[in-house]
Amino acid sequence: MNGRTTVAHRILQFNEELAETTLELPPGFTVINPFSGPQKDRVREVTTAFYHKYYDDQKPRRLVLGSSPARRGTAVTGVPFEDAKLLESETGVDVDGYAVSRPSAGFLHDVIRRYGGRDRFYADFAMSFVCPLGLVRTNPKGNEVNCNYYENKKLLELLRSFLVDTLERQLAFGTDTSVCFCIGSGENFKFLSKMNEGQRFFQRIVPLEHPRFITQYNREREGEFAEKYLSALLGEGD
Repeated sequence: MNGRTTVAHRILQFNEELAETTLELPPGFTVINPFSGPQKDRVREVTTAFYHKYYDDQKPRRLVLGSSPARRGTAVTGVPFEDAKLLESETGVDVDGYAVSRPSAGFLHDVIRRYGGRDRFYADFAMSFVCPLGLVRTNPKGNEVNCNYYENKKLLELLRSFLVDTLERQLAFGTDTSVCFCIGSGENFKFLSKMNEGQRFFQRIVPLEHPRFITQYNREREGEFAEKYLSALLGEGD
């Protein structure tokens, strides 16, 4: 896949492959696929503008992996962890009315700012997910709520081969596999580490606390956690 194509081309091709993906899930669980959903044309417009702006080269990048896209965030916009309004200002594409700003995006925006801004950050990193499609479950009240791939044993069993396959395909972006940064220091890190033991995708994996945990329960320490992220991304203390 690499050849002489750019990283932007490879990521956008990966998204097109995700658009054709169908998954078998247990009853009560649903996939949210931004690349084949009702907003797919606008998602394609936004992601094309974003990746050509920041990834139109062949430079290897390190992966920053969350668990799975939030149903009102990346699962709608198609760009991992990016705030809708920031995407609009960065790409010039109107995304109003189909996505919402999220605390996680705000925290990561601060980390990116501390790192030196979007140009520098995206030249070094590609953000994505262990499960690159959004997942929701129906709760006892009949409402759809966010869910992670590891929350249900049967769900994980059905998704396992998809998770391994899509991670292998993301390495084909031309990824620097010396280190991977895992957003979510609990179950996401645990699963990714176990998968890495068998597949040896990365030389090492660095866990980082999830922004939602930080913004909901440690808001007064956001600056401290942002500096912890920055230190890890810069490789300080290695």
